[in-house]
Amino acid sequence: MDAPAVTLASLRAGQRLRGVLPGQPVTLVGVTPLDDALVEIFFRDDSGRTGERTITELDAGKLELVTELGNAPAFDGDPDEFRLAAEALRIKYAALYDPMAAVNSSDVDPLPHQIRAVYEELLPRIPLRFLLADDPGAGKTIMAGLYLKELILRADCERALIVAPGGLVEQWREELSQKFDLSFEIFNRQMVDDAQGRNVFDEHPFLIARMDQLSRSDDLIEQLSDVTWDAVVVDEAHRMSAHYSSWAGQVDETKRFRLGRLLAETAHNFLLMTATPHAGKEEDFQLFMSLLDRDRFEGQFRAGVHRTDTRGLMRRMVKEELLTFEGKPLFPERRAYTVEYELSDPERELYELVTGYVRTEMGRAERLAQAGDKKRGNNVGFALTVLQRRLASSPEAILRSLERRQVRLETRLREWQRATDEARYSTSMTASIDEWSTGRVALDFEDASASAPSFNPDEFDDLDEEISEEERAQFEARVDQVVDLATAAESIGELRAEIAILEDLIRVARRVRLLDDDKKWVELRTILDDQLRLHRSPRSGSQRGYRARARRSRNLIAGVVLRGDDTRQAPQPRLRGRARPARGRAASRPT
Repeated sequence: MDAPAVTLASLRAGQRLRGVLPGQPVTLVGVTPLDDALVEIFFRDDSGRTGERTITELDAGKLELVTELGNAPAFDGDPDEFRLAAEALRIKYAALYDPMAAVNSSDVDPLPHQIRAVYEELLPRIPLRFLLADDPGAGKTIMAGLYLKELILRADCERALIVAPGGLVEQWREELSQKFDLSFEIFNRQMVDDAQGRNVFDEHPFLIARMDQLSRSDDLIEQLSDVTWDAVVVDEAHRMSAHYSSWAGQVDETKRFRLGRLLAETAHNFLLMTATPHAGKEEDFQLFMSLLDRDRFEGQFRAGVHRTDTRGLMRRMVKEELLTFEGKPLFPERRAYTVEYELSDPERELYELVTGYVRTEMGRAERLAQAGDKKRGNNVGFALTVLQRRLASSPEAILRSLERRQVRLETRLREWQRATDEARYSTSMTASIDEWSTGRVALDFEDASASAPSFNPDEFDDLDEEISEEERAQFEARVDQVVDLATAAESIGELRAEIAILEDLIRVARRVRLLDDDKKWVELRTILDDQLRLHRSPRSGSQRGYRARARRSRNLIAGVVLRGDDTRQAPQPRLRGRARPARGRAASRPT
């Protein structure tokens, strides 16, 4: 129905007119006739401002009378969309009235330490730069999920990236979907193909990506550098490591570390999570923490000069500190017991012979390093350390390692002898006659290490389940090559002497292997059998069995105990176990 036409005679105080002021209606306050064809009107707009205007009959015809119905909205919108918009607005402002909105809208029952982490450590820090380093089992995934959901509910997170090892990405997706109702996609190469030249990370705002898939691709790194994130969470972040080169003094940045540095620069909130932030090297820990604060952790750490200050950047809680709401320990008390065992006479002989060989060669490696050949000295030291581990593992392991090392060194000896024969008649090589010691021409072997295999022991820290079987095989082959070839011998005579020592060690190791009496395995099998019996017996019997086993373990005598400064150079034959008497069972693991 059309509104009635406006005339000068129809104007009354209190009417609502459109057309007096552009773009808004006004309310007539008063009307004063000046003559039959001219009146003066006084009006007020919706903001309260007043005004006046003189109009004619022609001007009045251009005005429109606003009725109450015409001033109201049409209310002809989609009711479902209106409800959706109203719910979105309610959720947006939910945090103003419910400071733990993520807890109340998620399918989780968080523990006290998880609530404190999210609402006392993470959310108050804007922008966030933090390392969550609680013990395994503390529920760091739950904390990250609560943190991300709180950011999303508060409209502070429209783009988020989770970086995790390959074996954990599916677990992350399921946890976020089932417990927090957060929809994240797992990054894959098909997304790159579908992007058709566009930045793939622009196309997908909520992603879970494999750490090595990103770090090993220059193309993906370049695309990552062109986008920003509201939040980035890195699981198992200790893998983003860097090391100071032991022979060059330079920082050896891994591809993962460079990925972490890039994400720290492009993320507004950056959260690292790991249960093992410190690997024992303070300077490497400082490099790792520089991902969060480059200024605070700039430069190489020097003991007595620098001090590690992680205040405001890190929280670490061990299992003994984790409590329920009732104040009870979340995990049972851990009690670790050392179970010692006796070596047989043949095992003791092999242990002492290999230990003596390692101790002697380690000393020669240290002299090489002191003389300036640190790279070669480190290779020899690493090879001897692996031999120690295999000696502590089993007779079979040390036998195979010694046999391979003998074969490799004999091959090297033949190469050196051939080079020596060629040098006898050559003027292009540095050679001197050593007739008294070997009866042959002795080469200058200073460059011998140049062809030796090179290996950085720190690469062990970067080996994980993400690498392919082919890459793992190549890595293990490099380790074996270093173990088999790295030697401190600097002449043919020294190399012959070392091969002769290896032949003696192999004879003893083969004799021990043929006896098929591995005392370490015998003791471990006894402990495992006790475990099975304890699970089948009543509680009282379990306690008696535990006490009896503890007495027997204490009465066992260690097979070899090294004294003096060389203790650190040889592993002691012992088993380390963890027992929980309260539950009537014990667990052990060999070292």
